[in-house]
Amino acid sequence: MKAQRKTLVVRSVLFLCGVILVCGPNVRGQTEESTKTWAATSIRGVSTERPAAEWWNSFHDEELTRLIHRAVANNLDLRLAAARVDEARAARGVAKSAFYPSVGVTTSAERLRERVPVFNPSTNTASFHPVELNNFQVGFDSAWEIDVFGRIRNEVKAASANVRSAEEDRRDVLVVLLGELARSYADLRGFQLRLDIAEKNIRTQEDTVHLTQTRAAAGLATQLDVSRAVAELETTNAAVPSLRSAIAASIHRISVLLGQEPAALENELETSAPVPVVPPEVPVGLPSDLLTRRPDVRRADDEIAGAAANVKAARADYFPKFTLLGSAGRQATQLHDLSLSLGNFFAVGPAISLPIFTGSRIRSNVAVQNARWRQTQILYQATVLNSLEETENALVNYSQEQERRDRLQAAVSQNQTALELSRELYRSGLGDFLAVLDAERQLYGNEDLLAQSQTAVTTDLIALYKALGGGWESFPQQ
Repeated sequence: MKAQRKTLVVRSVLFLCGVILVCGPNVRGQTEESTKTWAATSIRGVSTERPAAEWWNSFHDEELTRLIHRAVANNLDLRLAAARVDEARAARGVAKSAFYPSVGVTTSAERLRERVPVFNPSTNTASFHPVELNNFQVGFDSAWEIDVFGRIRNEVKAASANVRSAEEDRRDVLVVLLGELARSYADLRGFQLRLDIAEKNIRTQEDTVHLTQTRAAAGLATQLDVSRAVAELETTNAAVPSLRSAIAASIHRISVLLGQEPAALENELETSAPVPVVPPEVPVGLPSDLLTRRPDVRRADDEIAGAAANVKAARADYFPKFTLLGSAGRQATQLHDLSLSLGNFFAVGPAISLPIFTGSRIRSNVAVQNARWRQTQILYQATVLNSLEETENALVNYSQEQERRDRLQAAVSQNQTALELSRELYRSGLGDFLAVLDAERQLYGNEDLLAQSQTAVTTDLIALYKALGGGWESFPQQ
């Protein structure tokens, strides 16, 4: 594993050096600096310490932790990826079997009819007469290819690389599963928070409608004020069905991620709970650490190794193949004669095969494997850049959303003060009812935006954890 990570880092450094040479001296310093720290000059709430493996524990949400462990045990996509690992390991066993001799047993029983010449001394002539006889045979066959030019050895290397690639693919599926489950859980709690805010505002607006109707009956307000209050109440009520639909969809998604029916977790998750709170500081490590931690980058590196081994195996077809062949057994015309040594036979010797004319099959196969090798190199470079981009975007989104959340918290505080003042003025007859409605509308709107922002901060942090590629270390494959 250490050697594999060392190779991964070396290839990443070589790729970055190639970018420096192509782009020229103007970006040399920037590229070198990017290998030391992240591009963002000011990232709030993060540090360059090594990220924690079990990042979901930083939210201190026991329900989320339980759901994650249940998903790892039952998710169907993860089980499918594990089955592909088993398939790759079995394929490697098939490739390794070529290192060893193959031995087989052959048995046959035949009834033969032949015409044999019979000499007649009296006439000094020969005539043919039919003769029937049995032929029983028992033998052993063996063949052993001597891997002189490394064809089998490189096929085994390619199969081993495929195993490592399948293992990294399973880890990548696990990283995606952890991120999607945590995001769906955060969205669920966010929708529940927004529903609680809407229901709270509905109760407040119902009180406003009752107050307005009472004042209208006393001649202190108009029917226009009552209609406006009722319209504001119905507008808030209209948001409730969509929020309940979103809550149900989130529960259904979490249930499916746990390998259960969509409605299986309704009783467990329908009760509202707070949105997972982000920690004060998040360790994100360095870009160089990212390249050795993300499973998709590690998988791309293994694919390069496998493609290179396939190229060498294809080139070995240009050279002769040396095979040791052997056979031994007994044959007899009667079944009980098989125990006698008179019918023993054996054959031992080498066999050499050399391709002379194959219609460019070998050359074309080598060209195919070379093209696939170049594709894996390009894919590796693209994967590295995409991983860096994804992490940089997650860092920026997380930092900026925290600032937006703080601004909305300040706005909500001022909206609450404004609503209290407008109501006092309205009750005392010194204020307009439109001011009360406007204050209620702004308070509800900003509270809803604040709830969305609080959820977005959590989901942005989850996206950052997912981009960092962590979590798979805690769940090794059995």
